[in-house]
Amino acid sequence: MKPVIFNNTVLRDGHQSLAATRMTTEQMLAAAPELDKMGFGALETWGGATIDSCLRFLGENPFDRLRTLKKLAPKTPHMMLLRGQNIVQYTSFPDDVVEAFVACAAAAGVDIFRVFDALNDLRNVQTAVRAVKKAGKHAQGAISYTTSPVHTPAAFLEMAKEFERLGCDSICIKDMAGLICPPVASALVKQIKASVKIPVVLHSHNTAGLAGTSYFEAIEAGVDMVDVSIAPFANGTGQPDALMMHAMLEGTPRCPAYDADRHVQLVEHFRKVYEQLAEFTSRNNERTDVDILRFQVPGGMLSNFRNQLKEQGMSDKWDQVVAEIPFVREKLGWIPLVTPTSQIVGTQAMLNVKFGRWKNIAQPTADILLGKYGRTPGPIDPELRALAEERTKQKAVDCRPADLLEPRMPGLREELKAKGLPVNDENAVLYAMFPQQLEAFHKPKAAAPAPAPAKPAPAPPAPAEPTAGRHYRIIIDGRLHDATVQTL
Repeated sequence: MKPVIFNNTVLRDGHQSLAATRMTTEQMLAAAPELDKMGFGALETWGGATIDSCLRFLGENPFDRLRTLKKLAPKTPHMMLLRGQNIVQYTSFPDDVVEAFVACAAAAGVDIFRVFDALNDLRNVQTAVRAVKKAGKHAQGAISYTTSPVHTPAAFLEMAKEFERLGCDSICIKDMAGLICPPVASALVKQIKASVKIPVVLHSHNTAGLAGTSYFEAIEAGVDMVDVSIAPFANGTGQPDALMMHAMLEGTPRCPAYDADRHVQLVEHFRKVYEQLAEFTSRNNERTDVDILRFQVPGGMLSNFRNQLKEQGMSDKWDQVVAEIPFVREKLGWIPLVTPTSQIVGTQAMLNVKFGRWKNIAQPTADILLGKYGRTPGPIDPELRALAEERTKQKAVDCRPADLLEPRMPGLREELKAKGLPVNDENAVLYAMFPQQLEAFHKPKAAAPAPAPAKPAPAPPAPAEPTAGRHYRIIIDGRLHDATVQTL
């Protein structure tokens, strides 16, 4: 049996899970060329919450980030997480917007598109998968793994077969909350491998302390790839650490060739970055928490959700809010908890705790109840659906949600033009999802105050010894820079 392949998530899910997605492009620059030398099957560098975070918090153009990282790490395939018809937002978009987004992402550097639907309604991934294949890129269909009375091995196996029928190049078992236990991981991998011809990937989080052992059992069962990260952006609510997994496999036929010395240098770099992001990290996200097995809150949501409760003045209500999550989830048809459904269920749980159950129903919750996100895995509570219909004055639907949406790309280009924003497909798809953030990004920056008169300059120092590094022309915040990236 061939050695297992490691994918690395440190530049996306690693910091999304452990530092609220706040790692900047600048903090990634020195690491990217070194990651490119490690022989990973893929570097996850984009998608998920990173696009939102770039615009909303970091003042960065996410497409510029992608182009920069692709230039710094050209050998390793770059991977992104794509929420099917939701793209990287919390609502459905018309097919033409999904198609344009995929085309732009492929042109900017994405090689592997990991496509999933939060409800596991595969009607919502078909457009994205077709667009990926049209762009000549790798389409990876992702099963949102969870546990409930309606989520069975047979259901997951049928999903895997359907992804293959849709033309996917590989399948990912996406265990976003770290719930999969070792015997289940082994059995599910064996069943899928026996039923499809395309490679199988296991993605998990170590929130409950299960992921490393589940990876080992999945590797023994024949899984082709696993997702790992690099400490301190690993373990806890993140993916298992690559060095730990390598040590666990040492001496077995499936142990990959891995440069442990280079890994240690990368750890030193990311430790400094982790310290710089201390405002967004939490000891709670670093530790093992078996409560996740009850509440099923995904690792990528935990660090952000704690910050959100803090902003709402509800930090002391954490236990009550997470205890409410399973109740809300059942009423909404046992939906998996993965973006955007994890945020929807988490927000509704917070509202239920703050105001009383269902006194306030958030619009996204109502949209789930009305079928606007797609078909739920289990039945929705009929009384709650009726309440949503009454309050919204709308009837529930059962079709593919995007079938109700008109094309938007021509209108988006006109809106950009009317607002004096650069008119291109990248801006159009970003504007569709994050209009206020994109406008703020392009708003002229206030001019800096004039500097005070300079004192006479001292004599220049003797020329310094040249520093070791690699020279690049890279794009940051929409501007071209000359940069020397130091080797670690």
